[in-house]
Amino acid sequence: MTAAARWARRAPLLPALVFTVIVTQLPFVATLVISLMRWNSLDPANRGFAGFDNYVAVFTDPDLRSAIGTTVLLTATVVLVSLVLGLLLALLLDRKFTGRGVVRTMLIAPFLVVPVAAALLWKHALYNPEYGLFNGVLTWLSGADAPQPEWISGMPLTAVEAALVWQWTPFMMLILLAGLQSRPQDAVEAARIDGASTWQVFRYLTLPHLRQYLELGALLGSVYIVQNFDAVFTITSGGLGTANLPYTIYQTFYQAHDYGQASAAGVVVVIGSIVIATFTLRVVSSLLRDTDGGAANRTTDGGAANRTEVRA
Repeated sequence: MTAAARWARRAPLLPALVFTVIVTQLPFVATLVISLMRWNSLDPANRGFAGFDNYVAVFTDPDLRSAIGTTVLLTATVVLVSLVLGLLLALLLDRKFTGRGVVRTMLIAPFLVVPVAAALLWKHALYNPEYGLFNGVLTWLSGADAPQPEWISGMPLTAVEAALVWQWTPFMMLILLAGLQSRPQDAVEAARIDGASTWQVFRYLTLPHLRQYLELGALLGSVYIVQNFDAVFTITSGGLGTANLPYTIYQTFYQAHDYGQASAAGVVVVIGSIVIATFTLRVVSSLLRDTDGGAANRTTDGGAANRTEVRA
């Protein structure tokens, strides 16, 4: 293929490439440059090159260190709980029962809700101590005179985690359900014929088959949840120890007006997301390779069987 032919094939992609570079890469380069500067709009005279001082401040400032710890804890808790609940729901939907399509649609619905709307739903419709659903149920069970808990002020981080788990469990369920439906049924049937129990089939056949799907769900969930801002901002406004790194960046940029330090923290978040995304791409590529290899093996086995039948 000549160079002109190669350029003719690539030319339609150039506008999309240029648009992507302008929208994503140029702002990131600008953020990287600002992160190396001493720039606070409240002190306009004190502006200049700061080197890596802003990055040192990100890892030495107590508030930012606390935000990093909160981000890690929030992400790990939401991902693990969502994976466990998603696995249980996927195992349920993998069975045939009346109304399975309706149940599947209802379980997927939380993932389709706008994040801010979901956070508002949890804050007002469920957590509100006066008219929220949770306290309403407790009042109905224990009586109007019984003390009612303050869900947000009493357990703020758990309140944010519960809202995120509700929203991300359907995502994990869909990934794991796809893994369950790609499971080789002949191996499961052979194990049941040999007398394996349901737990043994799950432990030695289903769980190893779902390993890569579990990794994929954990990595994709981590990429998105580590950047979560909506739930923290809407439910707790970053108070009571729930300020994660994206919310702290918002405070540093829009309230403290320290553009250099906020940009440095943003670069740290981007680098962390890139690291997680790299692992995600590796898991996806290995999953696709295994799928293609399994399909090729099944094709080869089928062709060999057909040739054997023809000879017979």
